[in-house]
Amino acid sequence: MLCVAAMQSATAQENTTFWLGADISGTTEMESRGVRLYNKAGEIRENTALMHELGLNAVRLRVWVNPRGGFSGMHDVLEMAKRARYYGMDIMIDFHYSDWWADPGKQHIPAAWQYYSYGEMKHMLAEHTRETLQLLRQNGIDVKWVQVGNETTYGFLWPMGRAEENMEQYAGLTEAGYQAVKSVYPDAVCIVHLDGGCDEKRYDFIFDGLRKYGARWDMIGMSVYPYWDIEAGLTKSEDETLQKAIANINRLQQKYGCETMIVETGVLVREPAKGKVFLKKLIAAARQETGGKCRGVFYWAPELEGQYPLGAFQNHRPTEIMDAFSEAAAN
Repeated sequence: MLCVAAMQSATAQENTTFWLGADISGTTEMESRGVRLYNKAGEIRENTALMHELGLNAVRLRVWVNPRGGFSGMHDVLEMAKRARYYGMDIMIDFHYSDWWADPGKQHIPAAWQYYSYGEMKHMLAEHTRETLQLLRQNGIDVKWVQVGNETTYGFLWPMGRAEENMEQYAGLTEAGYQAVKSVYPDAVCIVHLDGGCDEKRYDFIFDGLRKYGARWDMIGMSVYPYWDIEAGLTKSEDETLQKAIANINRLQQKYGCETMIVETGVLVREPAKGKVFLKKLIAAARQETGGKCRGVFYWAPELEGQYPLGAFQNHRPTEIMDAFSEAAAN
């Protein structure tokens, strides 16, 4: 089985928009702490408005199941989605299926789901997915893309859905999410997202497994971070990360018949000029060297400052890193 997108009608093929986006899921929590953001002119801007001003045409919003303080819970996500709708920005919903961060290093089962059987877990995952999306739909939000899990390089809902040990269960949980998405937004594009876009082996492992057990997806989501790839020994340079990621996008389309989206990227904020150069190269290559197979590039949390080294703001203002998006939007 190839991904479902390969079997769809020509509608998606006719859409040539290249999406320039950002994950701004922390917006409301940041506001609750009194943080203010500014444009380059020093004028106060709400985060969504600022992203729109910078030329972005899409936002990505994560969903946690029962988060502390409610941030990134479904009602918080609705608030941020309304802001994106106001600016005419398209929306990607990213289900973590956890009460907090989910990524290749941790995929914790939500506390309320701890003692469920596999059948019960599939039911709860689908119910949570439907309930969240129904809330958005009832409030007039159009969702274009939905991630069924976040960076599920090793599956999710560990240990039940850990892919190395329980690929069939991971596939079953993914399919439950896929069906739930389509029951609310039939035209939404379902994404399965992995990290390490330069590494072909991890993509073959997951997508061969999903295909083997009959799970469906519409698009492959990819993280492309030179910083993390170099630190993990996957590549030796930014250019190697870029070249291998683009080659992998082209290969994945041939193998699975899927379009791809770079749903996360980031560069060192302490080197903004260098970061802008890389980001411009990444956007250009994704647009021009994939034959339309890559549909966009999303920066992860550009406004985040402090402990995280890969944001794109300093002193609560966008650095020249974000000019890569503005210049791409103008072309």
